[in-house]
Amino acid sequence: MTKDMPLTLDALREAYDSGATPSDIVREVYRRIEAVGDPAIFIHLRPMEDVLAEADALAERSDEQPLWGTPFVVKDNIDVAGIPTTAACPAYAYTPGRDAFVVARLRAAGALVIGKTNLDQFATGLVGVRSPYGVPKNAIDPDIVPGGSSSGSGVAVGHGFVTFSLGTDTAGSGRVPAALNNVVGLKPSLGALSATGVVPACRTLDTISIFAANVTDAFAAFQVACAEDTEDAYSKQVTAGNLSAPPPAFRVGVPDAASRIFFGDTVQAASFEDSLTQLQALGATIVELDFSPFYAVAEMLYEGAWVAERYTVVEDLMRDAPDALHPTTAKIIGAAKQLSAADAFRGIYRLKELERAAHGLLAQIDLLCVPTIPTFYSVADLEADPVTPNSNLGTYTNFVNLLDMCGIAVPSKPRSDGRPGSVTFLAASGSDALVGSIAAAFAGEAVAGKPGHATESEIAIAVCGAHMSGMALNHELTSRGGRLLEATCTAPRYRLYALAGGPPQRPGLLRIEKGAKIELEVWALPKSTVGAFLEGIPAPLSIGTVELESGTKAHGFLVETTGVQGAEDITHLGSWRAYQDMKHKPVAQNAG
Repeated sequence: MTKDMPLTLDALREAYDSGATPSDIVREVYRRIEAVGDPAIFIHLRPMEDVLAEADALAERSDEQPLWGTPFVVKDNIDVAGIPTTAACPAYAYTPGRDAFVVARLRAAGALVIGKTNLDQFATGLVGVRSPYGVPKNAIDPDIVPGGSSSGSGVAVGHGFVTFSLGTDTAGSGRVPAALNNVVGLKPSLGALSATGVVPACRTLDTISIFAANVTDAFAAFQVACAEDTEDAYSKQVTAGNLSAPPPAFRVGVPDAASRIFFGDTVQAASFEDSLTQLQALGATIVELDFSPFYAVAEMLYEGAWVAERYTVVEDLMRDAPDALHPTTAKIIGAAKQLSAADAFRGIYRLKELERAAHGLLAQIDLLCVPTIPTFYSVADLEADPVTPNSNLGTYTNFVNLLDMCGIAVPSKPRSDGRPGSVTFLAASGSDALVGSIAAAFAGEAVAGKPGHATESEIAIAVCGAHMSGMALNHELTSRGGRLLEATCTAPRYRLYALAGGPPQRPGLLRIEKGAKIELEVWALPKSTVGAFLEGIPAPLSIGTVELESGTKAHGFLVETTGVQGAEDITHLGSWRAYQDMKHKPVAQNAG
C-alpha cells in the first residue's frame, strides 16, 4: 500500500484513510533511505526502532494534529532533543536537552523526526560540499552540487524520503538546494519562525526554512511552526495566513534585460522567459526593473558587518582549535578579523542607503520573480574553484534577507536540456500567503479552502479602490496576511466618486436608493491585523456594511455624504480601475 507512494500530505491522508499506520510509513521511509544508499545525506539518522516507538505512541488521529504521522528531517544546526547538534563541525557538537521551538511545535502536531541532515559547515555556503561528513549527492544528477547550506534537507525531499524538511536560510540556503533538487523551498518572513534552538549564522538575518515536494505541504508545515516565541528576541508576530486563489491581476517585478545574469547559460535564460509567459497567463503584468540596487545589497552580505556577525558564533573555536573548521569556511569567516567596529557601522549605513533605492522599486509592484539560480555547477567545478561558483549561485538570493523579504522557490517546467527549472517569488515581510498563493497557482496546485469564505480567525473586507489587487495600496492587505476571496460587484445601490484632494487620490463609494453596480474585491484579513489596517483610513472614508450583488454583505470602505462635495462622479465607469486606466491613457495628438 505504501511502497513508492509520494509522501505528500494528501497521499498520506489517503493512505491513512485506507488503513495504513504511521509505522507503515516509517518503515517505508527507512526502506527508501537504504535503497538510495547515500550516507552523506544524514549526520545522524535515528534508529528506526526509536521512530517506530514514537509512531506507535501517537494519540488517535484528529484535527488537533494536522501533521499526524508525517515524517520530516531536520538540518543539523537545529536542535532535536537527545541528538547531537554539530553544525557540521565535530569539535562544536553538543547534545541539547530539548527540541528547538519550531521542532517542538511540529512534533506536537504529530510529525515524526527521522534524523539530522548534513550541511555546509556553520551554514556558510550555497553549494553543499563544505562538510567533514561528506557531500550528499544531488537527488537529480549526482554530478551537480546538491546546493547548500541545507544540502541534506534539500536532497532528502528530492529523493522523496520525507514529506518536508527543515533547513535554514541566510543567503539563500533554503532556496538554492530547492532549485538544484527540483523541490519547493519556503523562506518565511524574518522572525516568523523562532530561532530558539538554532545555531546562528548571521543572527539578524537567519530564518528556518522549509523544503517540500509542493507549495501546499510547505505552507502547511509553516502554518504549524509559525508562532511568536518570547525566548527569541528576534521573534515577531507574523501571521502565516492561508493559501488562496491568486489575485485576478498583479504586478510582478523582474530584472530588466541589462540586469539578467546567467553567466552564459542561455538555456537558463530561456527557461526564465518561459516562466514569465506562464505568469502572464495567470494575470500578471510583468514590470522590468533595474536590479542594480538589489545586486549592490547582495554584495554586502559577505563584506563588513555580516561576516563579522558570523565570526561571533565561532570566535572561540577559531582561536582555540582553528583546524576544526573546513578550510573554505575558515577563510571566509576569518576575514572578519581584519574588520573594525567602524567598518561594521559603515556597512549598516550603506545598507540603509541601498534599502531606500530598493524599496522605491518594490513600491511599483506586488512581488518580484527571479530565477532561483543563474546556472548550474558540478562537484568538479567546486573542486577547481571553491568560491566563485558559490558566489554566483547567490546572485538572486543574497539580497533577500538583508531587505527583510519573504520568498518561495518553486519548480518551473524542465529546461530544454532536461535539468530542473526554478523561479523564486519574493515580497515584503508579512506577504508569505501572497507569494505562496501565486507560487501554488504557478505550479498548478489546487489550494485548500475555497475562495469566498473567511475563516473564524479572519474578517472579510470589501475594497473598491487602490487596495485592489495589482494597485498601489494592495500591499497594505497582503503584508498583513490578507488573501483574496473574490472579485465581484456591489448590489446596484451605489455611486462611485473620485474624491477631491490628494495625492493620493481616493475613491468614495456612496450608498443610495437606486444606483449602479461597482466593481470591488473582497479580501480576508486576519483579525489580529485588522486594527493596524483600519488605523490608516482617513476621513471622510469609513468602514461600513457593503451589499454585494450576490445579496451577501461584507465590511467595506464607504464615504460620508459630505465627503463627495467637489468630487467627480465616475459611476458610469463602473470601477476605480477603469478610472485609473482612463487617467493614464495617452491622449491622441492632432496630426494637423
